[in-house]
Amino acid sequence: MNEWWILVGLLTVPLIAVYLNIPAPVPSTELYSWMSSGSFFTFKNYNIFYRDSWGAVGSSNVVILLHGFPTSSYDWYKVWEGLTQHFQRVIALDFLGFGFSDKPRPHHYSVFEQASIVESLAVHLGLMDQKINILSHDYGDTVAQELLYRYEQNRTGHLMINSLCLSNGGIFPEAHYPRVIQKVLKDAGLLASVLTRFMNYFFFSRGIREVFGPYTQPTEAESWDMWTGIRVNDGNLVMDSILQYINQRQKYRDRWVGALAAASIPLHFIYGPLDPVNPHPEFLTLYRKLIPRSTVSVLDDHISHYPQMEDPTGFFNAYLTFMNSF
Repeated sequence: MNEWWILVGLLTVPLIAVYLNIPAPVPSTELYSWMSSGSFFTFKNYNIFYRDSWGAVGSSNVVILLHGFPTSSYDWYKVWEGLTQHFQRVIALDFLGFGFSDKPRPHHYSVFEQASIVESLAVHLGLMDQKINILSHDYGDTVAQELLYRYEQNRTGHLMINSLCLSNGGIFPEAHYPRVIQKVLKDAGLLASVLTRFMNYFFFSRGIREVFGPYTQPTEAESWDMWTGIRVNDGNLVMDSILQYINQRQKYRDRWVGALAAASIPLHFIYGPLDPVNPHPEFLTLYRKLIPRSTVSVLDDHISHYPQMEDPTGFFNAYLTFMNSF
């Protein structure tokens, strides 16, 4: 009997070692093209990936796109071309810990640092004196709220924000329902560092499909692109650290919700109502109550948490209508 357990151990150990050292997937042609079209700038010795496309001739509008968790700037690829036809410059970045940007560990990831990275990117691109429109999603919504707070408080180095459009982000902790794995990872301590090492494409793809609508599921290629973006630079190993943003949302709720409530700029929210993370009608009722100045676009009933990917035409038209309203 003891010999049997020894044999199992001898077989298991190398298998686990191999599993834990599986390299990141090779980027698809589409994802590689996205990366190749971008650049990097340095923030506190960290390399931050961004794309900066010059678009419509005659337009002076600039838009910065802020992506969600756990994905990357590639989330915007379906609306990128349309945006370049209406904006002078379309800019997106991978936050620290995401996509092709550096993913340091150990590291104290925070919404405040991500907001400072966006401001540093604006400095790098010579945009600090130019009005900027922000289009955000999910985690990016919270970063946008901090940028808005700094703008309204006239903090040193703040962006000159012209407008803000949010989408399917958990901006109200009381109406936000993280996935089970998110709650486990953010609070599991040392166990989380073990769990992140055993994350794989099967579990990721299953989880990501749960936040897409039944008729707008990501293709296998899209799922692999999202997973590849996570696995670059071992991003799966920093997810537990990044997920502290959920606790930060609770701690700084008054600061960030207050920034929206007191905003002096045009606000809009594009909402996929089938979102299990920010469910309808609870989320929308609260948003309209607390942010009455904001306009809202509700997409088709079957659109869920990733509206820019699930319904890029509806999402783009909603954003363009908002931009033409002021």
